[in-house]
Amino acid sequence: MPSDEQLAVGLLGRTAYGRAATTMRALPFLALARHIVADGRVLLRMPASWGYHQVCAGSVVAYGADNLTSARPGESLWTVQVVGRCEAHEPSAAELERFGPAPSRVDGQPFEPAYLRVDPQFGTVHFTDGAAGPA
Repeated sequence: MPSDEQLAVGLLGRTAYGRAATTMRALPFLALARHIVADGRVLLRMPASWGYHQVCAGSVVAYGADNLTSARPGESLWTVQVVGRCEAHEPSAAELERFGPAPSRVDGQPFEPAYLRVDPQFGTVHFTDGAAGPA
């Protein structure tokens, strides 16, 4: 049976976007990121213009995603979080291809990517029991 960390990383592989959480000047913040899973690690792509990658790199971050808006009727809802050290990452050509096309602009500025790697130390997973669908 997989650990919560392994299950969380596996479920992250089913989604494309999530949120990185850490602190900046002692205040919490969330940053949207595109992600892929490679070799048990979570690789992130976010806009360099936001500067959030500079705060995340070298810190412990929580990274989470869910299927709350993408679950099909009758499918269980889930939300996952992994926590681990985050570092700058230079993606391989294969990893860049897996990230897919990047946006051309973010906040009206040309998009320049920043890449990070989260090495999960632990994870949490929460499921509902097939409750997705119209209320």
